Amino acid sequence: MSLSNLAIAKTDDLPIHHRGDVHSGKVRSVYWLSAEDSARIIEERGYDVTPGTELAVMVISDRISAYEIIWQGEDGLQGVPGKGASLNATALHWFDEFEKAGLAGNHILESPHPLVWIVQKAQPVMVEGIARQYITGSMWRAYESGERNICGIDLPEGLKNGQRLDELLITPSTKGVLKGIEGVPEKDDVNVSREQIVNNFEAFAFHSPDDVALYEKLLSQGIKIISDHAAKAGQLLVDTKFEFGYIPNASGDGHSMIYIDEVGTLDSSRFWDATAYADGKIVENSKEMFRKFLCDSVPEADVLLNKERMDEREVLGQAYKVPVDAMMAVSELYNNTAEQLTGKPMPKIENAREEILEALAPFGIVR
Repeated sequence: MSLSNLAIAKTDDLPIHHRGDVHSGKVRSVYWLSAEDSARIIEERGYDVTPGTELAVMVISDRISAYEIIWQGEDGLQGVPGKGASLNATALHWFDEFEKAGLAGNHILESPHPLVWIVQKAQPVMVEGIARQYITGSMWRAYESGERNICGIDLPEGLKNGQRLDELLITPSTKGVLKGIEGVPEKDDVNVSREQIVNNFEAFAFHSPDDVALYEKLLSQGIKIISDHAAKAGQLLVDTKFEFGYIPNASGDGHSMIYIDEVGTLDSSRFWDATAYADGKIVENSKEMFRKFLCDSVPEADVLLNKERMDEREVLGQAYKVPVDAMMAVSELYNNTAEQLTGKPMPKIENAREEILEALAPFGIVR
């Protein structure tokens, strides 16, 4: 098998009946189904959703994104082998744990293949709920540069890089470009304070000010579950990102907040090796390992770290090819850590496109 076949990178051209354009994000492609196909599949599969709910097929790739760039490997390797399946399996594991604990539901109705989710449409909240248990990464860089107030939260003097924080800190950022909110730049991924969200809850697509507290509660509860389970696997959950949305209540008299996107994966979370941390060392067991590799390998790391140099970053992303050994090291990390977190072996995929279409054939949406 050639390297080009080891990872699936292009997932937006599958022969799936859909309406509108295929939405292709950093790692997933979303095919929204017609109202007729949605209604038929809901009835055939017995999904417990509100009548009229729109469905989508969400296909994850093996692409790897860092610093807002999709990176490619040498010798035709377009992604990280096994990465997509490990992300899906990890997120499904945590969603199952959340439901067992009585937390909110999520947008996934079925996973007919390790790279595929059937999801219900949710109205997204335009906030990425980022929570931190340790100071590191962008928060540390801001702190080191002298900032002592991040997202409206005052930080004490004397913190050290990698130090555990006294309490969980929620440092939200915008999801997409939001316009007309005082004090919030019209850019994607901008830090915002809780006060800004509450005062402009409708602009952030919350249904009420009380729902801001609800998202914080669901974020905190979810993180505790992941942290407790990860600790048993020898992993420290350092920080993570959750996203939320609304779906209609089955009774039709309101809406419920649910988890959407993914949770607790190596793409959306940072994990450290617990034993190494106890010995005073930080061993990254997440995508941060790949980010560090990039910073150490490209001619100038500031191009990756400085958002004002985005044009240069995009040129670099096109020109630089990641060595195969580095891509395979990321593959091994993702698979091994996912197996530790879930307690299950990761699925092996031989021919992604063929397997995906075969799994979707019973749904009557493959052309």
